[in-house]
Amino acid sequence: MKKLMMSAALAALATAVQAADDLTLQLKWVTQAQFAGYYVALEKGYYSDEDLDVTINPGGPDIAPEQVLAGGGADVFVDWMPAALAAREKGLPMVNIAQPFKHSGMMLTCRKDAGVSSTDDFKGKTLGVWFFGNEFPFLSWMAHLGISTDGGADGVTVLKQGFNVDPILQGQAACVSTMTYNEYWQVIDAGLSPDDLQVFKYEDQGVATLEDGLYVLEPSLSDPAEVDKLVRFVRASMKGWKWAEENPDAAADIVLEYDSTGAQTEKHQRRMMGEIAKLTAGSNGALDPADFERTVESLLAGGSDPVITKHPDAGAWTHAITDAALN
Repeated sequence: MKKLMMSAALAALATAVQAADDLTLQLKWVTQAQFAGYYVALEKGYYSDEDLDVTINPGGPDIAPEQVLAGGGADVFVDWMPAALAAREKGLPMVNIAQPFKHSGMMLTCRKDAGVSSTDDFKGKTLGVWFFGNEFPFLSWMAHLGISTDGGADGVTVLKQGFNVDPILQGQAACVSTMTYNEYWQVIDAGLSPDDLQVFKYEDQGVATLEDGLYVLEPSLSDPAEVDKLVRFVRASMKGWKWAEENPDAAADIVLEYDSTGAQTEKHQRRMMGEIAKLTAGSNGALDPADFERTVESLLAGGSDPVITKHPDAGAWTHAITDAALN
């Protein structure tokens, strides 16, 4: 009888193990505290509690999340809304299913000794800009200011910035793109002080767009089994994010455990997590329609070459997943 009971127990355990649903999350960038909520959910067992076997794939400079999703390499991925909406307009049916980040961390960081103290000083300057989809908020901002990005005395010269801050350190650009939680601190660590810098936060300029949302391809939302899996994933992920907000240092330490490159440092990741917590604060994971409309308005105001040419259709985002996950 004991052997039968043991066999039954092992069979039940095997069934439970087999029942875990596989899900692959593609990150927008490398393993760092920007994605702490997902690593926390993995480490704390929040995904396994939801019968999910989640694989987190780091991104990098040579990885375009949209292409990964289109090619079937991931079920869900983290992306900025400008890139997602641009891809949707071009035919890739991307849908925002959750928005853990409430605020934008994007900035333009400038050297005061390069003659920049206000947006009026941009004209005639060289500005470092990230591309691969990250340029869209910048282009919309310049359109708002009425500043050409074609160079010249009345415009700005756009320098395609690598994912570092070398141009501002080496005098190649008056300003560079930075995030509140990452590159800004690289500038500081390189020897410049906050007093040496003039910072322009996109949110303060009224042109902030949504960052680090969770996206899937639209056909996934027509499959009840996929929807159920996504609901469980979002619920566990948001549990991870809220834990990370409340325990920033411990969350940063968890991220470091998953950094296979060994490139990240405790100082940088803890500092980053402190800033990231400010960006996720106030979000329960559900997209705020007002934030969506603000993003769309900013992108449509892109001058002669707007990021998107028309207001996205109603399918660009959904509350179906977060309503089921969070209520």
